[in-house]
Amino acid sequence: MKVIAAYLLAVLAGNSSPSAEELKGILGSVGAESDDDKIELLLSQVQGKDITELIAAGREKLASVPAGGGGGGAAFAVAAPAGDAVPTAAAAAETKKEEKVEEKEESDDDMGFSLFD
Repeated sequence: MKVIAAYLLAVLAGNSSPSAEELKGILGSVGAESDDDKIELLLSQVQGKDITELIAAGREKLASVPAGGGGGGAAFAVAAPAGDAVPTAAAAAETKKEEKVEEKEESDDDMGFSLFD
């Protein structure tokens, strides 16, 4: 990642095709070690290609990757048909929050004594 970051910094600075030495200089300026094999691999893969096209192609590929992360409720809300027959995930979450608030209020009873009596 640091080699890619150095490459992108060089491109942002106006150098459309940075060399290995320039990338090593960028990495060295922040105290990072440079791996010659990774630098050469990156430069061979991006040689003759426009960085904006590479980023756009990467975004298209990334858009098809499932994000995971336990966000199943959002997918349910999108997939649920419109209407009153099926509750949405947001409505279910609100119901759960209301139930939790009610339970907390019930458990806050002083059970017949107080710390300040």
